[in-house]
Amino acid sequence: KSEITINLKVWKQSEKFILQKLIHQDNQPIRSGPGQTVTLPCRLTSRDPVLVVEWSRTDLGPDYVLLYRDEQIDLFNQHPSYQNRVGLTDLQNGDVSLVLQVQTTDDSGTYECRVVQTGKNRKKQLISSVHLVVAPPPPPGES
Repeated sequence: KSEITINLKVWKQSEKFILQKLIHQDNQPIRSGPGQTVTLPCRLTSRDPVLVVEWSRTDLGPDYVLLYRDEQIDLFNQHPSYQNRVGLTDLQNGDVSLVLQVQTTDDSGTYECRVVQTGKNRKKQLISSVHLVVAPPPPPGES
């Protein structure tokens, strides 16, 4: 079962109506195995330049899985278990999906992608929430 929620906001600015579309997808969990590489999706609908990308895990505490700001990845605020294992897909084209390499079962959890873009509304927005399950394949004969 897949569920897509679309929130539309309309407001008046300089005698023009502006329509903003915010999309949050809540899909089935992404399943992967230890040692593999997985991409957790997060695509922007706005072409405004990106100031900040925050990938976090809901059970991880204050450290980030990945924090991009000042045009670079901030290693100081990154959780140690993700150092040298994560990156962004294609920031320049609005794809801020997280690439996670050499997964372990400890990487299982709910990941959230939040973004701040230039423009009038510089608020942090939740773009995507993805549940990742990292588990070894079942033994032969089991399913």
